[in-house]
Amino acid sequence: MLNLAFFEKYKEYGVIFIRVIVGFHLVYGTQDNVFSYARMEEFAQFLAARGVPFPLFSALLSAYAQFVCGILFILGAATRYAAVVMIINFIAAIIIAHVGDTYPNTFPALMMLAAACFFLLHGAGKLSVDDSLQNRFQDDRRAGS
Repeated sequence: MLNLAFFEKYKEYGVIFIRVIVGFHLVYGTQDNVFSYARMEEFAQFLAARGVPFPLFSALLSAYAQFVCGILFILGAATRYAAVVMIINFIAAIIIAHVGDTYPNTFPALMMLAAACFFLLHGAGKLSVDDSLQNRFQDDRRAGS
């Protein structure tokens, strides 16, 4: 039989598995655009074909936001702020690229949106920069009171 008390005690560590895979997916999926201007131009052309205003700026903004937020998710740093950025990004991605698309093609964007919503509500959990800073802040407040 499972020792549920053990799992309850360590449940906040489970978030790291989601942070790492979502963060890695964001970094992996955008690194070609971030490190190759030619690939960024292809992304801009894709956006232009869908009527997105300022397609090069929009491509740069989206690719760099995903890349940076992916790193932040992996580290568990500024997680809720990064989540807000990714919620906006993936709502836009679903509207721009996936309205009328098949569910299997839309699923990765939906998963990124769902993960970002989870991070916004839950935070980074244990083993994160956010948790470390929060603990340090609480320790400083206790020492100062």
